[in-house]
Amino acid sequence: MAQATARHILVESEAKCEELKKAIEGGQDFAEVAKQHSSCPSGRNGGDLGSFGPGQMVPEFDKAVFNSELNTVIGPVKTQFGYHLLEVTSRS
Repeated sequence: MAQATARHILVESEAKCEELKKAIEGGQDFAEVAKQHSSCPSGRNGGDLGSFGPGQMVPEFDKAVFNSELNTVIGPVKTQFGYHLLEVTSRS
C-alpha cells in the first residue's frame, strides 16, 4: 500500500493561506511558518504529519498528497477544517 509523509499548515481563510504560501515561496522556512501560524496541533512540530496511507486523511487532503509533486508547496486545499498548505516530503 502507498505511504506518504507530509507536513501542513492549517488556517481559517484562503487569503491567509495564499499569504503564507507566498512567504514560503519567497524563502521563509515551512516549519517556522507552521509553528507561527498553523491552528493544527501539528504546527508545534513544524506541521509534520508523519507517515500515512490513502484513506487516512480527509478526501481533499488525500487527493492532494497522493497526486502532487514532492517537496513543493501545494494549496490552498479546502477541507472541513479550513485551508491547508501541504508539502509532501516522501511517497512510496
